[in-house]
Amino acid sequence: MARRDSSIMAEMDIRSEILSATIPVFNKKGIKFTMDDVAKEVGISKKTIYTVFADKQELVYDMVDYCFDSIKKSEERVMKNAGLTTIEKLQAILGVLPDGYKDIDFAQLYILRDKYPRIYSRVEERLESGWDTTIELLRRGMEEGVVRQIDTAIVKVMFEATLEQFFRRDVLVKNKISYSDALAQVVDIICNGIKL
Repeated sequence: MARRDSSIMAEMDIRSEILSATIPVFNKKGIKFTMDDVAKEVGISKKTIYTVFADKQELVYDMVDYCFDSIKKSEERVMKNAGLTTIEKLQAILGVLPDGYKDIDFAQLYILRDKYPRIYSRVEERLESGWDTTIELLRRGMEEGVVRQIDTAIVKVMFEATLEQFFRRDVLVKNKISYSDALAQVVDIICNGIKL
């Protein structure tokens, strides 16, 4: 049994290494990266990658979940930080991007819609889910009197719609705005618009 557990752990480790290595490759080459690029980055054979991922689409699909899961872990760290006020936690969670993701050209994700609709749908699903912590912070802020009385569903829809527009259109690319800078501005506008 221990042998089986160690082989499962080894497979999970290699999977995580591949997904982690895909991020800088995506940063450099966008969605046009190849499996050879990933193999070179992680230092393994392309054949090994294909034992874990059937094809590039599966790899990118899983990379979406890997990225969003990492964001959720960052959110957990923010929530555990007792030194932050409710407003500071709210701003941090809305704008959370793990360090390795700050250079990702998320603006290029609009390309996914036409070429990889299944992956694009997954990005949309992940954007629209996982709002419990943010809603909890908005409600806590209203109870504390640091956030005015608002409908949390409206904040959620506004934020989601803005991010989806970043992905659906090439507005960031045309205006030479990085996703992380655009996200910071959106968070600032939303949070300063709800503070009392």
